[in-house]
Amino acid sequence: METVIILVFILGYLAITLEHNLKIDKLIPALGMMALLWALIALTHLPVFEVNTELKELEGTHLEEILLHHLGKTAEILVFLLGAMTIVEIIDYFDGFATIKGYIKTKRKRSLLWIFSILGFILSAIIDNLTATIVLITILQKVIQDRSLRLWFAGLIIIAANAGGAWSPIGDVTTTMLWIANKVSVTQLILHVLLPSIACMVVPVLIASRMKVFQGDIEGDFGNDKPKSPHSSIMLYLGLGSIVFVPVFKTITHLPPYVGMMLSLAVVAAFAEIYSSSKFSLSEVHSDESHDVEGHHSPVHHSLSRIEMPSILFFLGILMAVAALESLGMLFHFAESLEQSMPKLGTESLGTTVSDLVVMILGVGSAVIDNVPLVAASIGMFSVPLDDAVWHFIAYSAGTGGSMLIIGSAAGVVAMGMEKIDFFWYLKKIAWLAFIGFISGAVIFIILRNFVLGA
Repeated sequence: METVIILVFILGYLAITLEHNLKIDKLIPALGMMALLWALIALTHLPVFEVNTELKELEGTHLEEILLHHLGKTAEILVFLLGAMTIVEIIDYFDGFATIKGYIKTKRKRSLLWIFSILGFILSAIIDNLTATIVLITILQKVIQDRSLRLWFAGLIIIAANAGGAWSPIGDVTTTMLWIANKVSVTQLILHVLLPSIACMVVPVLIASRMKVFQGDIEGDFGNDKPKSPHSSIMLYLGLGSIVFVPVFKTITHLPPYVGMMLSLAVVAAFAEIYSSSKFSLSEVHSDESHDVEGHHSPVHHSLSRIEMPSILFFLGILMAVAALESLGMLFHFAESLEQSMPKLGTESLGTTVSDLVVMILGVGSAVIDNVPLVAASIGMFSVPLDDAVWHFIAYSAGTGGSMLIIGSAAGVVAMGMEKIDFFWYLKKIAWLAFIGFISGAVIFIILRNFVLGA
């Protein structure tokens, strides 16, 4: 029966990976796979395990209780993401991101490349790499008219956004998963992964800035678009500040991160309702007929209606499917066999039990296979303690490895859709830069761990 369960998981995984070829949204196989796996466990009465520091069977525990336990852990991530997404949508409702465009003054291509890359790195650490990519490409489309040049900028923005998301507990879904699962703490994550992430962004941008395509000035005018709401700047800074406050709240109260995110959402939503009732004209901000020109339509309700629910359902399906394999002990045994078959690359000096090569393969694999299930699997595979260097390396590798293919990360997929970037164009022009950045950051990480932080 275990063979059947593994087969169901592999088929579901393939359907997720090939969603563009099958023309089926990946949430469908994720939800179907999750339901089938737990149904097979229930119908065949397979023994259910919990993996903490060692593998042990939960005697006398009903399957429903195990399922509820995993659902609770998954719900923490989903509620956290819902809060963050809503805050970002409220900022967008007030046209807050238009404020960022006001900081861009230069027309030099090389300077613009550094500005967009640094903005991508910083923004993705706060509002996540997917949203940061959407914001910056939207601004890019207003600044640069030449599409062929925009494609190059978009490629480097993807690298910068994924690098920026890797070192922040709120910057990438996978890093958030590790944080909520109590595998990494905020301070240690930043301490171990910030410099490698900077190297992952800086090295490709430094190489690209010397290329011919980024020489000279851009043509045309930026335009004089101003934010369409008088409260744009306030809502931008309030929204970003409230998201940054979440790790601080967790550190002070020791409550799960979603509690702090709900508090931040409440504060931002309160200001949004206050400013909305001040009757500035929203007919200019959004031409959507659902908005009242006097601003009486609730910005919170509007923002909630724009939440990307397919992504939330996909996370539910894939996380619960991986939890089924974890409960059967399969991931734990797989990690043991993988660890024994792979060579160690200097991890013994710090007592680390997982090969660096395994984690780097995980990073490269995230360019082909969605990094969310990969990290979800790694959480169930490796029984190492909080803030072990393995978790920090996984956060880096899974967060930045997806940049090597346009379909390897959420940032890449959304950029592909917004700019109609060809898969093979990205593979030829950008992939090698992303690979060099990934390796550069990995080398910096190993040096830091073995000779600086591990000393």
